[in-house]
Amino acid sequence: MNDGGKRFYLVDGDILPEAILKTALVNEMLAKGEVTKVSEAVEKVGLSRSAYYKYKDGVLPFRETGRSNIVSVSLMLEHHPGILSRVLNTVAAMEGNILTINQSVPEKGLAPVAFVLDRSRMSVDLPRLLAELRQLTGVRSAQLVGSEEE
Repeated sequence: MNDGGKRFYLVDGDILPEAILKTALVNEMLAKGEVTKVSEAVEKVGLSRSAYYKYKDGVLPFRETGRSNIVSVSLMLEHHPGILSRVLNTVAAMEGNILTINQSVPEKGLAPVAFVLDRSRMSVDLPRLLAELRQLTGVRSAQLVGSEEE
C-alpha cells in the first residue's frame, strides 16, 4: 500500500528482526502507561535506546492502522472562554487528530461538543485521553460515542 510516499507492509511478526519486535513492545508499554520513560522501557525489553529511536516511528501494531482509529467523542463543557481551546490542546499534545468538530449553542451555562478523532498516531490509548479530558477545568463530561468499526 502506498500512503503519501511511504510504503507499508503487513508482515508476520515471527519473521521480524528482534529489534523491530522489541521496539513494538516499547511503543506498547509507553502507550499503555506501563512505563513513563523510554529509558525504562528499553531496559525492560533489552533494547538499546539508539535502536528504539531508529525504528520507533515506523513500527505500529496492525490494529492501529485500521478503521477503528476513527472515533466519536462527546463532551459537555462549561460556557467559559478557553475551555474548548484546552480540550483541543490536550488532544493535540497526545497526537490525536480532530477531523470534525461541532459545538452547539450553550444552554444553562453548558455547551455540548462532539468531535470525530483520528487516533492512529496518538501517544496514549483512548481511555487515558478521556480521563485527561475529564480532568480539565470546565469539562463536565467526556465519553466515547462510537467508532467506525461498530
